Amino acid sequence: MASTVFGSVSGKKKEIMKATLIRLDDNTEKQSLGRLYLHNGLVKIFDCCTLELPDKSNQNNISRIPPGHYVVTPRWSKKFKNHFHVLDVKGRSHILIHAGNFYTQIEGCILVGTSFTDINNDGEKDVIWSGHTLKKLLQIAPNGFTLDIINES
Repeated sequence: MASTVFGSVSGKKKEIMKATLIRLDDNTEKQSLGRLYLHNGLVKIFDCCTLELPDKSNQNNISRIPPGHYVVTPRWSKKFKNHFHVLDVKGRSHILIHAGNFYTQIEGCILVGTSFTDINNDGEKDVIWSGHTLKKLLQIAPNGFTLDIINES
């Protein structure tokens, strides 16, 4: 079921979706892989792969964020254009969901893509079709979503 929040400009209620990011056990010292599922009630309406940095105790710029419940809102910046902002991450700011392919493009954020493959032959799995995946996610959840992050193990 969708959550209700108040819009910041008009004060009108708007519906937002619920998402779950399940972090997979297939992680390395350099990165964490996951699957993001977006639901409308009990119906899965979107899923994609995710790429994050490894768990380094929530340290700025070198670690993924802790498991938990977050609110994700749409955002625009000159660098990333349209993307999402994960709000209220304890001890962190500007945690984004944006396009990118490699763990070297992440400073604590979450990349999305259609699948995993080693694009640059460095032995690490990358996400592909990231820009396309992000665009689709923005179209499906234009008001943002709540996000529950769960570690598989």
